[in-house]
Amino acid sequence: MSIQAGPTGLSERALGPDLARGFMLLFIALANSHYFVYSDRVFGGFPTDGSAVDRVAGLLISTFVDGRAFPMFGVLFGYGVAQIVRRQRESGKGWWPIRKLLWRRSLVLIVLGFLHAMLLYIGDILAAYGVLLLLGVWALRWKDRWLFVVAALVLILTSLPSDDSLATSSDAADPAMVPPDFLGQFGDRIVVQPFIAGLGWIGFVTPFLIGLWAGRRRILERPAQHLTLLRTTALVGLTIAVVGALPVSLVVGGVLARPSDHALSILGPLHDATGVFGGVGYAALIVLIARRLSESRGDRQGPVSLAIAAVGQRSLTCYLSQSVVWAVAFTPYLLDLSHTLTTTTTALLAVATWLATVLLADRMRRANYRGPFEILIRRITYQPKRTAATLSRSSGNRA
Repeated sequence: MSIQAGPTGLSERALGPDLARGFMLLFIALANSHYFVYSDRVFGGFPTDGSAVDRVAGLLISTFVDGRAFPMFGVLFGYGVAQIVRRQRESGKGWWPIRKLLWRRSLVLIVLGFLHAMLLYIGDILAAYGVLLLLGVWALRWKDRWLFVVAALVLILTSLPSDDSLATSSDAADPAMVPPDFLGQFGDRIVVQPFIAGLGWIGFVTPFLIGLWAGRRRILERPAQHLTLLRTTALVGLTIAVVGALPVSLVVGGVLARPSDHALSILGPLHDATGVFGGVGYAALIVLIARRLSESRGDRQGPVSLAIAAVGQRSLTCYLSQSVVWAVAFTPYLLDLSHTLTTTTTALLAVATWLATVLLADRMRRANYRGPFEILIRRITYQPKRTAATLSRSSGNRA
């Protein structure tokens, strides 16, 4: 009788993927922060009436972070699913039990994401990833070529001209983002959240499938065997991401005038689609950095890399911790800093928030504590069962 394989132990985890997840949380903090800054004139989520420093900050975030952080999340999410599948298959599990395990995980993400959106931050992505996993389990047995065919097809479809890209939106912050009162926020958010969860996953399909393919080959865990691929991916992916972002980010930075609506309907999806290449490129680059750190120190990691990797190991807890800061800082019935902070100071708040989670995660690492939400999702996902020895004793007693 096979024994249920549990989650990967902290001591068994490779540095590269965890370091990438840790840095990913910094990118996500920066990507979310500027949407809270209030202004009557907005482009791509950035106020257009800020100082020169604010415009430079906006240009940098739009070029290197916006639309690039969440695809990186998608790649690492798909990679993690492949790791789960591999461990389950190695323990002798069939495909149906594995699907049920992943469905339990997806339902936890959907419920947790719903509560997150209702209570803290309407821009939640957990529920969207839960829906993606709910549907994505059917891709687990696809051959490699079908993973790439579907990934390419979805990328092409999402890059078609559209007026719906956040990268070029001129809409001010939605009331669901900064609700004026506690009870009223539920009415505003209950309308918005299902759309984000029900449709948001579509944009993550391509990086998820790429991550699933990479996870099958353990590319991020064994970088020494895939150096050429990783170096090429980092260089080409980040180059495409930067070039594809510039038409929009130069407008954000005030270097170029706002183009026509027709041009924006092309440039917005272009900004988003090339961000997928950036997400893959960032993952490859950080894994290469992790390999270099490992080579320079042998098996002993430095305190900084260990602390950032600890964030990656507790990414769910750290992600939700960021939302606590956003809620306290920007909600009108709390600190209400949306009218006070600028693009620059909000970015600094995002960096400070990430640094605080680094310290928090490192404290948990030293205490050998996974993190409250990591423990929650693992308990529900893996549902501890009796061991083979217990079953054997039970059988013997019955005999």
